[in-house]
Amino acid sequence: MSVKTKKELPPKQREELLKVLKTRFEKNLNRHKGLDWAKVQARLEANPEKLWSLGEMERTGGEPDVVGVKSGEFIFFDCSEQTPSGRVSLCYDRAALDGRKEHKPKSSVMDMAAAMGIGVLTEEQYFELQKLGEFDTKRSSWIKTPADIRKLGGALYGDRRYGRVFVGHNGAESYYSGRGFRGSLKV
Repeated sequence: MSVKTKKELPPKQREELLKVLKTRFEKNLNRHKGLDWAKVQARLEANPEKLWSLGEMERTGGEPDVVGVKSGEFIFFDCSEQTPSGRVSLCYDRAALDGRKEHKPKSSVMDMAAAMGIGVLTEEQYFELQKLGEFDTKRSSWIKTPADIRKLGGALYGDRRYGRVFVGHNGAESYYSGRGFRGSLKV
């Protein structure tokens, strides 16, 4: 019989993370106009596995912050200036990783996101994030790729250059030290 390990932060780490998230929330009020931190914190404290996922986003350099509310859930995105540094050099998914014959990266975007309990930003979410500031001006982030593009071997990424946001493509098996991925989490 396998024992499922509960993904929950120890009390001290939980307190430290909540303090970091509150400070970021208060420093970036433009990202979540009209929202009250006390309500966000209460929701986080009631969902320890989601708080653990935010801890993973923070640990890997994502600097998660609330970017809105949808259907009564708070939406967090990685809001680090550049793609999270602890999530680079990853190909897109398991099929791409398994398809590489040599020089395999350590993991894939989709595997790492699943292990962290988060989603990968969609193209629409990536554009929404870019309305909140200037992100990925020196690096790029893989974004969730539609099945029809993935079926043909491709994967999408986004970045900001020349004052514009771009979506580009690469083979899903490619990976770069300057490309990671940004996550989303509903709480």
